[in-house]
Amino acid sequence: MVQSDKKRRSTRSSKMVSSPVVMTRMQAIMQKEMVREFLAEFMSTYVMMVFGLGSVAHMVLGGKFGSFLGVNLGFGFGVTMGVHMAGNISGAHMNAALTFTNCALGRMSWKKFPVYILGQFLGSFLAAATIYCLFYSAIIEFSGGRLTVTGPIATASIFATYLPDHSTLWRGFLDEVLVTGMLQLCLFAITDKENNPALQGTQALVIGILVVVIGVSLGMNTGYAMNPSRDLPPRFFTYIAGWGIQVFRTGSRAASHRPLQSGGLLSSPSLNTTTSS
Repeated sequence: MVQSDKKRRSTRSSKMVSSPVVMTRMQAIMQKEMVREFLAEFMSTYVMMVFGLGSVAHMVLGGKFGSFLGVNLGFGFGVTMGVHMAGNISGAHMNAALTFTNCALGRMSWKKFPVYILGQFLGSFLAAATIYCLFYSAIIEFSGGRLTVTGPIATASIFATYLPDHSTLWRGFLDEVLVTGMLQLCLFAITDKENNPALQGTQALVIGILVVVIGVSLGMNTGYAMNPSRDLPPRFFTYIAGWGIQVFRTGSRAASHRPLQSGGLLSSPSLNTTTSS
């Protein structure tokens, strides 16, 4: 009995000693710049995508509950919230294209590139899974249990962008190049301290408005994804969740009976033009 009591006491004391050690190590890990930037990109992309994809789900599934303007506002202000969450940590790129641009221009180290991309892709994938779970019953009711990419009951467009019938792959590619260029050009203007930048504290709102403006003016042709981190992970999710290989093969928008229902409509701008410059 005495020996067993001693063993119990020693086990408890070792646990009490190990807990502070583990916490100290966790805190040390969390203080590392790369880890903080990874988590910042993960969380900001997740928040942006949950709001954005949720607004698309309302338009596709809810009829009167959603609209094309609602999708633009959902993504635009989702971006604003993302910038508020991570703007001073990672720059809140939420966009692989913007991360690449910042690395190519020397605004940040290339060694950070895979860290940012991984955070963005995981956040976007998890956001797609979240929206799928939240709207699962509505998706099944709307589609009759058939997860399709094209046709009047298609639901893949909730998660990724698809070309309209009037467009070709190369036209869509050029459209995305132009729209992404416009996004990056305006971001540089918004954050250029030597020219006429947005007022301190208003950058997140101005960037969100920029996304809304791009959507309502240039969103018709391709759904203005402007962002591999916005489009690829949810597309992979739909492939895994049951929509099948057609999510990578179809050349037309997911539901031709609804205007621009292809809806993955969004981009994700970044504040990194400020914080990494």
